[in-house]
Amino acid sequence: MIPTAGVGLKASHIAEALASPAAGLFFEVHAENYMVAGGPRLAMLEAARAARPLSLHGVGLSLAGHGLPDLHHLLALKSLADRFEPFLLSEHLAWCSLDGRALPDLLPFPRTGEALRTITRNIDYAQSLLGRPLLIENPSHYMAIEGHAWSEPEFLAELARRTGCALLLDLNNVHVSAANLGFDARAYLAQFPGWAVGELHLAGAMADAQLDLLIDNHGSRIADPVWDLLDLFVAAHGPRPVLVEWDRDVPEFSVLIEERDKAAHRIAAHAKEREHA
Repeated sequence: MIPTAGVGLKASHIAEALASPAAGLFFEVHAENYMVAGGPRLAMLEAARAARPLSLHGVGLSLAGHGLPDLHHLLALKSLADRFEPFLLSEHLAWCSLDGRALPDLLPFPRTGEALRTITRNIDYAQSLLGRPLLIENPSHYMAIEGHAWSEPEFLAELARRTGCALLLDLNNVHVSAANLGFDARAYLAQFPGWAVGELHLAGAMADAQLDLLIDNHGSRIADPVWDLLDLFVAAHGPRPVLVEWDRDVPEFSVLIEERDKAAHRIAAHAKEREHA
């Protein structure tokens, strides 16, 4: 089965998810939630992987950190990937640890030549140990920081060229960052290296009136501007596996699969148009 549109797998949905007849459905989980020796979590993942293709999405490698990714974390991730053989393995363009301390966020950095060299080294190290390529995700931004020498699309393209990694284009992150920093999301997408994209993410966001920010909280239906960005990307570059993320205020599986089906139908429509172009 060719994976086309997936959902983030939740334990509360496992029976419905396994029984779903949706064509092209795949499941994605946060890798760190399954770095355990055994028990019901791994049993659930075994059942999911037996039924559908699986994608592992990491949040803890801290690829933009000054130091190399933590070896114990990498070995645990490798063990999980070797056991479940995901068709995609992804991480974030961010840092989340310092001097051995884990921080509860995915933090930004100035896109400088030094940062490019450091992250290239970290991705090379991780991919070499894992024995498989990573997909690197564009982050959400909430404040402008100084010192950038590269635009984000240029920086990610250069990482892909230097390391052979692929990219995970999170379209909700583009929408959120554009709203918070005041740039044109469509112009950003036009600059993005579509040739390197191996997966797309969609999610909902929350407006915080007090902070005057749009928050990437994965807690609601996908906004219309994000659907528009999906249409733009697929029309320009063709279909990619697309995932619907919903991690807060998780709804019934029927709501989640409805959003997933909407994505699948849009991708199929664009694919059909390209066949007849």
